[in-house]
Parts: sequence; structure tokens; C-alpha cells
Amino acid sequence: MTPALEPLRRIAAYAVANDGEGRVLLVRASSKSGTPGIWSLPGGAVDHGEDPNHTVVRETAAETGLSVAVTGLRDVLADMRSLPHRGVTIHTDRLIYAVSVRGGNLIDRVGHPTDLARWYTLEQAEKLRLRPFTAAALGLSAASADLRPEEVPDFPSFYAYQGPDGLHRAQRFAAYAIATDPYENLLLTRISPGYPGAGCWHLPGGGTDYGEQPGPALIRELVEETGQAGRLVELLGVASHRDAASLGPEGYPIDWHGVRAFYRVVVDDPTEVVIHDVGGSTSEARWMPLKEVADLAADQLTEVTADALRTAGLI
Repeated sequence: MTPALEPLRRIAAYAVANDGEGRVLLVRASSKSGTPGIWSLPGGAVDHGEDPNHTVVRETAAETGLSVAVTGLRDVLADMRSLPHRGVTIHTDRLIYAVSVRGGNLIDRVGHPTDLARWYTLEQAEKLRLRPFTAAALGLSAASADLRPEEVPDFPSFYAYQGPDGLHRAQRFAAYAIATDPYENLLLTRISPGYPGAGCWHLPGGGTDYGEQPGPALIRELVEETGQAGRLVELLGVASHRDAASLGPEGYPIDWHGVRAFYRVVVDDPTEVVIHDVGGSTSEARWMPLKEVADLAADQLTEVTADALRTAGLI
């Protein structure tokens, strides 16, 4: 029987960099990693409180010796893989960024988790052993597969742990919808008393479950939270927000770091809004005309909602 593996979860950011010859930058996993000899996009885990835009620049420089600048967000993916040698199964939410190279020189890193960085054409990359998320991001067929768990392990949607300063920390990946109907209305939810941002209007959505892709997770959340069946249209962006001492129903301060993907969603056949999670973080939900949304005061919207609506050009 396969031994039980401890479930872990993390958020990571990766770079898609091209040179003047149309080649893509890849790094090779060394014998110190769980997948030796496998190639992937440069990048790595988002530190607590770190903006993923900074993560991808920092990690690319460390793994390749190149300085890059983020030029856009390409995709958000999620996957699970089992690492029996470490005794863990990891769910990773991966943010894929397009970057441009500002300078530097490729370096080899003997003794590190990645040891080589090289430029490859897509035809050459297709013949390499690639991490599945890298192949998906580049539109290639995966030449190797991660070891996946036989079933999705149990993992809490909210997990706080004690940080080095004694304060509890929580990092959470979530997906939210800028959901509109055919009648120029926007779907908004109001945060319940006792939760951070209480009384403010917020976008529908929430934390994704272990093993879930963000898009399907958002459509599920929309039904569960408001009773609306939506159609995913496009990924609009990702926001990172840290509240160093958030106070919620747990009753003690938490150093909270949320990374949130925002999607445009269309509800073709809007129905009466129904809140299924009575007594939870949502006290009210309703369709609001876009002209009323534009007139809301700044303190009536959560910070992340205001940022997303500005990105979508709605306020």
C-alpha cells in the first residue's frame, strides 16, 4: 500500500521568457530535487506577504542569473504531485507571467535544486522531459508526468500556523468573479459582521479547494454562494494583499496573505440571489446596476474589490 503522505499547499510564480531568436528559457531540476533531470520554467514559491510579481523576478534571477521585468499575466494553473521521498503531497497554485530580459548572464548552479538554465526552441523543448505545468504553459505535450496521489487528501480551506514572531500566519489562494448579467448589473456580496471588511461590498468567490483548478472552483463557488450559474470568460489579473494583523471570527490576530485571481464571468440567465452558506462570511448578495457600483464610496468596497473593478474598467 502507498504510505500516507502529509498534504501541503503553496503558491508559486513562474516566468515565460523569450529571446530574440524565439527560444524559451528553461531550468533543469538537479539530483537535490524531487524530479531530477526534469525541465521547467524558472520560478518558485511565493514567500509570505510577497507580491508574486516580485517572486518571479527574484526566483528567475536566482535560478538563471538573468534580470527580468514582468510584462503581463499569462495564466493561472493548479496541480497536485506526490513526493514520497519527502513524505508529502503538494498542491501548487502556479501563476504564469510573461517577462522580458533586462540583462545578466546564464549561470550553472552546482549543488542547488536547479542546476542548469538554457534557451530552447519550442521544437527542442518538446523533446525534453518537462514538468506538466511547463508543457501546458507553453502549449506542448507533456513528455513526463508528475506522480499524482491516488485520491485528493483532506486539507482545510483555512490553515494558520505560528510564524517565527509568534504571530499566526495564513497564506491563501482564492478566485473571484467580476460577474455581470445581460442587463448591466454586477453581482456583489456583503461581508458579515465579525469578518475582516465587515459591511463592505465584495466580489463573489473564495478560496479554492485542494486539488481544484481556479476557474472551475470559481464557478462552483458562484453557485454555492449566490445560486447563480456563470460562464467563465477570461482571466483579468491577480492581486496580492497582506494584512499583518487581521482579526476575524478566530478571535486572535493573524498575519494574513491573500493571493487572488480575478475572472470575468457572465451569468446569461440571472436568477434570484440565494445565499446558501447562512451564518458564514456573506450576509447579503445582490445584483447592483453598474452605474450604482460606480457611485459607491471608497469605504463601501473592499480594497481587493476596488482594485479588480478598476482593472476591469468598471469604476
